Amino acid sequence: MVAQEALLLTPTTLYNATADALPNQVRGDSVATVEIDVNVQSIAQRLIANVEKVIVGKSAEVQLTLIGLLCQGHLLIEDVPGVGKTTLAKALARSLGTTFNRLQFTPDMLPSDVTGVSIFNQQTREFEFRPGPIMAQVVLADEINRATPKTQAALLEAMEEKQVTVDGVTHPLPRPFLVLATQNPIEYEGTFPLPEAQLDRFLLRISLGYPTASDEVAIMDRQQFAHPVDTLEQVVTMDELLAAQAAVRHVHVAPAVKSYIVDLTAHTRKHADVYLGASPRGSLALYRASQVRAAIDGRDYVIPDDVKALADFALAHRIIIGPAARIRNVDARSVVKEVLTAVPVPGGSQLKR
Repeated sequence: MVAQEALLLTPTTLYNATADALPNQVRGDSVATVEIDVNVQSIAQRLIANVEKVIVGKSAEVQLTLIGLLCQGHLLIEDVPGVGKTTLAKALARSLGTTFNRLQFTPDMLPSDVTGVSIFNQQTREFEFRPGPIMAQVVLADEINRATPKTQAALLEAMEEKQVTVDGVTHPLPRPFLVLATQNPIEYEGTFPLPEAQLDRFLLRISLGYPTASDEVAIMDRQQFAHPVDTLEQVVTMDELLAAQAAVRHVHVAPAVKSYIVDLTAHTRKHADVYLGASPRGSLALYRASQVRAAIDGRDYVIPDDVKALADFALAHRIIIGPAARIRNVDARSVVKEVLTAVPVPGGSQLKR
C-alpha cells in the first residue's frame, strides 16, 4: 500500500497526497508518514514580492506566471520587444534558485540546437550527449514563431513529454520545468505562426503590455546604477516549490464549478463566430489554473470568480475565429467575454467541501 503524505495547503486545512506526487527529496522507500507544511499562499506572496522588485506595476501578470509554474504548465507571452519578458523569466528563476536558459529562435535554427546533440569522443570511443539549452528549469523561448515548424515541434515535444530523445536515447528534463515562449504580435514577416495544435499545449497566454508613466519612471530609478535582477536572492526552496505543486491538486472543485468550466468551453465550440472552439485540454487548463488561484488566495476550494478571472488567459488562444467574423474584426477575447456573459454562474451554497 502506498504511503500517505500530509500536505498543509493553508494554515488550517490538511490534505493527503500519495508519495509519488511529492519531490524525490521527501520520498522514501519505506512505508512511513512524512509531514510537510506547505503554505501555498505564503510561497506565492514571497515569490510575487521578490519578482516585483524588478517587474514594476505588473502584479496580475506575475501572478499568472506563478499560476503556470504551480500548474506545471507553460506560458505563451505575446508582446512587443522591450517590455520585460526576459527580465520576468530571469527574476523568477533567481527567486526559485533554479537554472535559467534563453533561446533566441531564428529561421536557421535546427532541432538539435534546442535539444542537444551526441558527439563522438575519440578518447573513450563512445558518443557523448551534449545537452542543449532546453535542459534548464526555467527556459525563455524568445520569438518562437521565427523558428521553422520542425524546430518548434522539437521544443513543444519537450514541453509536453518533459523529456527529449536524441539518437534514440531519452533524456528527462529537470524539475520543475517551465517554458516562457514569446512571440511578437506585430511583425509577421519571416515568421512561422504556431498552428492550433501547438498553441493548445500552452496553459495560459498572457501579455505584459507597456507600463504606466509613473511605473516607467520607477523602472529608470531602479536601474540607475545596476539592474535589480542581479541582486535578487532565492526566497523559496526547491522542496517547497515541488510540494506546493503537489498540494494545489487537492484544492476542492465542486461538481457545479466543474460543470461551469465544461459549459464555458462547450459554448466556445457552438459560438456562431468560431471556426474551432476550445478543446478538452482547455477545460483541464482552466480547471488546474483555478485550483492554483484559489490556493494563492488562501482558499481550499474554487469559486466561479476564479474561473471567470482565468477564462480569457486559458481559452482565448485555443479559439480560431471564422473567416466572416475576422472581416468584422471579431477576436477570440471578445468571444470569451460573450461566453462568460451567456453561461449561468453556479450558486454559492455547494462550492465548499
